[in-house]
This record gives sequence, structure tokens and C-alpha cells, in this order.
Amino acid sequence: MEERNLTLLTDLYELTMMQGYFKNQTNETVIFDAFYRTNPSGSGYAIAAGLDQVIDYIKNLHFSKEDISYLKSLSLFEDDFLEYLSDFKFTGSIYAIPEGTVVFPREPLVKVIASAMEAQLVETAILNIINHQSLIATKASRVVYAAQGDGVMEFGLRRAQGPDAGTWGARAAMIGGCIGTSNVLAGQLFDVPVKGTHAHSWIMSFPDEYTAFKKYAEIYPDACLLLVDTYDTLNSGVPNAIRVFTEMREAGIPLTLYGIRLDSGDLAYLSKEARKMLDEAGFSDAVISASSDLDEYLIDSLKTQGSAITSWGVGTNLITSKDCPAFGGVYKLAAIKDKHTGKFIPKIKLSENTEKITNPGNKTIFRLYEKETGKIKADLIALVGEKFDSNYSLLIFDPIETWKKTLLKPNTYTIRELMIPIFIDGECVYTSPKVMDIRKYCMQELDTLWDETRRLVNPHKVHVDLSNELYQIKKQLLDSFHQS
Repeated sequence: MEERNLTLLTDLYELTMMQGYFKNQTNETVIFDAFYRTNPSGSGYAIAAGLDQVIDYIKNLHFSKEDISYLKSLSLFEDDFLEYLSDFKFTGSIYAIPEGTVVFPREPLVKVIASAMEAQLVETAILNIINHQSLIATKASRVVYAAQGDGVMEFGLRRAQGPDAGTWGARAAMIGGCIGTSNVLAGQLFDVPVKGTHAHSWIMSFPDEYTAFKKYAEIYPDACLLLVDTYDTLNSGVPNAIRVFTEMREAGIPLTLYGIRLDSGDLAYLSKEARKMLDEAGFSDAVISASSDLDEYLIDSLKTQGSAITSWGVGTNLITSKDCPAFGGVYKLAAIKDKHTGKFIPKIKLSENTEKITNPGNKTIFRLYEKETGKIKADLIALVGEKFDSNYSLLIFDPIETWKKTLLKPNTYTIRELMIPIFIDGECVYTSPKVMDIRKYCMQELDTLWDETRRLVNPHKVHVDLSNELYQIKKQLLDSFHQS
């Protein structure tokens, strides 16, 4: 999971197409966009994640002798093409939206400008990485939102779809707002907080529950969260925890981070009853943590019921994004450079499904904010080179239902370009921030969303519009297919 050669992490047809380009000597510079069509989990937004691993992948992109030998054994590739692969290096350019940024459907998260063979090869891995990590970061942000300021810990490693998904998923969950992870390897690799308590097996390994609690408190007095539902939560677990806390206080041991964890039963009822018992015993600052197959909807429900839970451990439903296990990102050709003029010729993919018709050309994204509140008004996909000035009015419109228009008056909005250069002519020009810094940036990004867009059910849709110049090019291409 550290830097490694993932060159063969690709679909076979990428390589067969590469050989086709090679044999036909058609290797023009092209532009591909990686984007998604629908927000996951019924959300009103998504969180971009995965760029750091994409950077490592591109930096280490090469065909080893073992790779070449394996490809030769498939009897699909000719010796001259394999010789070309043996010296392969990515020499193109990549632009992307930084990790932790709030994003919306149809806008490019990653743009690859490279020779056709290079751009084709990197498709699968880019989608694999961006799709997974953006999915988990988005899910985490929803869970954290539902917790309303309480800490959320990611601890789904044992339920993740393999070591990579568990570890890079933990990183994405931290970006989305979690305060820590149970995954020690993720803590080491990404310098993020690791957190945890103990299992029921710890309790069951001792003659009785009280002894188990006491022994744990002796070892970890500064992080004493006791799991109280092994036998009987209210009649045994909580009273025994209170007994241990009382003995610690009487012995002069500072009660810093301490409390109980609930992992089963009616969490709303049990937490409220436990809170009463802890308060009556003089432990009003004790943490009540909960786990047990939580997701954003259950946490929201428990909050509505007035539960006394103040810390949440979320596993399976977060690390797998169980209700929506795929992000659905795609990678589509947007332009081909004319070898004579050096200009990019826009390309479009048609479909009977409106949402599958692509946006052509060499594009970038501008985010429009309401100046007074700093909240997002809309995103504008435009052609590279277009200029916009907030000192002037700007008319934006829905690219499908074009009669829906909004006029932004001068000095009432601000504008920011989202895409930044990552690789230029094969050289990396960007350094990823630390994960906790990306997390902080993501929290700032989420604050630019209106509450109506963040709500868990039926959120308000943020408009992603096309500039008039891009819209006209798209319309011309669509019309050209119906001309005699």
C-alpha cells in the first residue's frame, strides 16, 4: 500500500487499444475527463478524494521485465509493441480538483492531456482510485454531519473489501471528517490519529466483568472507555464501570478521557439511562460512545430521539458505503489535437440517455459563491481560456432546461477556478498536503454548502451549468449529427 508499480492494474482492452494505436501510428494528443454522473447515497454533493494515490501511480508507471514477460505470454501483443512498452513513461499533463473539495455531477475531477496511448492506459487505475476514495469520503462526511459535532471514529477495517480498501478507505474517511481510525497501518502511512477501546473477548477472558474493567483501567487510565454490554448493560455493565471510575477517583487517578461504549440494544434508551446513572454517581463528563452497525440515518434518528451518545464508532456501513457501494465515475474522450493546427478539436459522446451525453472540449471549472454568505451559488464548466469578472453581471442557465436562468449582479458574487495542474509534461508539479490538513480544508469546503444541500434526504440540487461558449459548441456538435 506504499508506493508500488500498479502499471498492470488496468483492463485488458486498454492495452489492446494501445497496440492498435501503435500499429496504426495514430497517437495524437487527446483530452480525457474523469467525472461522475450522480451523487452517491442520495447526497446533494460528493467529496473529491484519491488524488494522492493517483500521483503515486503515475510516478511509478512503468512496465517491468516481469510485466513484459507476462504480456508476451498472452499471445496478444507483438514484439515491437512490447519493446515500446519496455521504455514506457508517462509524459502527459494532468489537471485535477484537489482532495477534500466539494464536487458535483458532470464536472471533471481529473483531466488527462496526453498521447492517446498514455491517456488510454491510465483510465482504469484513475477510475479505480478516485471512485473508491471519493465514495468513502462522501459517506464519511454524511455520517459526520448526522453526528452534529460529536466525534466519529472509523473502524470498519475488518469489514472492508480487502487491505487496500480498508486502508485507503480509512484515509478517505479522515478526509470526510472522522476524528480517527482503528486502522493502525493507516495511522502509520498517513499520520492520522488511531483510536480504539477493547472487545467483548477482553471482558469474557476474566472471572467477572468488574475485574476485566479494573485491569483495563490500570493499564489505560488516560483512555478508559469500557464496553458495558457483554452481559447486562444497565444491571451489570454500567454499575461495574461506575465502580471502577469511583475507585480511580478515590485513588487520585485523573479521569481525563473515560466513559462507556454501547454496542447493542436500544441505543437511545440505554444511553439515556446510562447517562442518568453516570450523572448521579458524579461522572457527568464521562463519554458515552456507541457502535452497532451505525450509519448516518440511524445516527440522525438517535439524535432526534434525544440519545445521550456523544461519540460514535462507525464501521461496515461507512467503510463499504453499504447503501451505495459504487461511485459510478467514468472517463470520456473530450478532444483530440489537430496535428496541423495544434488546436483541440472537441469530441462528444451521444446517447439516448440525456445524462450520458458528454461535454466536449478542453474544459475547466469555476465555482460561483454568493459574496454575502460565502455559500455556493453554482458551478460553471467553461472552456480553458475563458475569463469571468465578478465586477460584471453574469447570466448562467441550465444546459438542459435552458429557460431556467439566473442573473448574478455585479459585485454580488465571487469566483474561483477549481482545477489545478498536477503533472506537466510528465513532471509532477504538485505536492499533496497532509491528510489532517486536507480534512481541515474539507470542513471549510462543506461550510460553503447551504444546509438544504447537506440534508440527508431529498437535498437541494446545486446547479452545474455550462458557459455560453461551451454550450454553443456542444449544441453545434449535437446538431451536426442530424444534418444531411
